[in-house]
Amino acid sequence: MAKTSSLKRRQAYWAYAFLAIPMIFFLWIRIYPVLSSFHISRLEWDIFSANKPFVGLKNFERMLSDKTLHKALINTFKYIIICMPIGLGLSLVISLMMNAINKGAGFFRTLYFIPYVTSVVAVAAVWKWMFMKSGGLINNILAVAGLPVQPFMNSTSQSLPVIASNVIWQGLGFQIIIFLAGLKQIPRTFYEAAEIDGASKWASFRHVTIPLLNPTIVYLSVMAGIQTLQVFTQVFAISPGGSGGPLNSTLSIVLYIYQKAFKSFDMGYASAMTVLLFVIIMTISLLQMKLVTRKVEY
Repeated sequence: MAKTSSLKRRQAYWAYAFLAIPMIFFLWIRIYPVLSSFHISRLEWDIFSANKPFVGLKNFERMLSDKTLHKALINTFKYIIICMPIGLGLSLVISLMMNAINKGAGFFRTLYFIPYVTSVVAVAAVWKWMFMKSGGLINNILAVAGLPVQPFMNSTSQSLPVIASNVIWQGLGFQIIIFLAGLKQIPRTFYEAAEIDGASKWASFRHVTIPLLNPTIVYLSVMAGIQTLQVFTQVFAISPGGSGGPLNSTLSIVLYIYQKAFKSFDMGYASAMTVLLFVIIMTISLLQMKLVTRKVEY
């Protein structure tokens, strides 16, 4: 009995030891930079200077009059408004169709998942070529069809939807796989009971599928919200010169933070904006969980 107890203690010690390694790495890579950004946000630091004077809330007060930051925030929320409902809606429709088929389901899952695991920069380069004003695939098709050529990335109104379409397309595969996993967990008996009661397909979808998919919808909504708020690579790679489009029409808050930190070397102000982004992400995530989550009664 004593030997068994001693063996269990040793196993527990080794388990905690192995768990401690990724935990320390996570704290070092994730938590420490977050805490550092709170500290740096109260300093005036240009990265090349050893002098880091404490300025308190000066960097945060500066945000109130920064029109470029205001534009970046508006654009970021536009990305959310476009990408989240369209992406989640499309992925749910496609997953419902894939859930209804037996033959070739694995092929379609792989086909839709490939864009998600493909390099974001590579996909963005293809997207940039497709929407070029001169020689781009889309404009070539429009020209053949006798339609006027569009400016796309050179337009203040068209450039943001172009980048949003890339974000939606690349994230579709992940959302489809998660929705499929949620659909597979719904017992068939619920649909059979609804059919016996004379419920239509729409009624079954509304009163059976959606409520039972609620945990999946909450998870994907929060994940999509966080990822869209942090959109950077697509904007940087697709926008002309990586500057955020004409008149900052595609500039996101993360790209603006990057510009301030690594082009202007204004680390104090960039860290203050990082803190602002952290607060926004936390607030929106909590609101999503509160609004989307519902108690499901069986």
